[in-house]
Amino acid sequence: MKARLVAVGEKAPGWVAEGFAEYQKRLSHWLPLELVEVAPGLRGKGRDAARAIADEGARVQAALPRNAWVVALDGRGKAWSSEQLAQRLEHWRQQGRDLAFLIGGPEGHAPEVLAAADESWSLGPLTLPHMLVRLVLAEQVYRAASLLANHPYHRA
Repeated sequence: MKARLVAVGEKAPGWVAEGFAEYQKRLSHWLPLELVEVAPGLRGKGRDAARAIADEGARVQAALPRNAWVVALDGRGKAWSSEQLAQRLEHWRQQGRDLAFLIGGPEGHAPEVLAAADESWSLGPLTLPHMLVRLVLAEQVYRAASLLANHPYHRA
């Protein structure tokens, strides 16, 4: 099984890119995680925000692997503890399908993206910068994989 993180936004700050790369490397033997960045929709004065969201959504959907189990990061999704995420990861592994995690743009996901997702995951009630969500997601997926492997990383 492989995982792909499809994220709206390009050019992460160095500290985000370095942190993500560290967890990506750690995950490589348990769950290879690929990052695919998609361009954000055009925003600004005189621009239609709905059009920007729709454009992002089309690019996100085009970046999805075939037959992947799709998990959209969304504030209205289910919040899981690290242990619950490990249980979800085991469930996803048993399905024998690749995974796709989705991070939307500033206004969230296009309705079509949420409708196509198999489930939604919330990192909690806090509003986080989307670039930081990449790093949190990679760390939490690594933590979940380490729990399943009985690795001592998780000490709660």
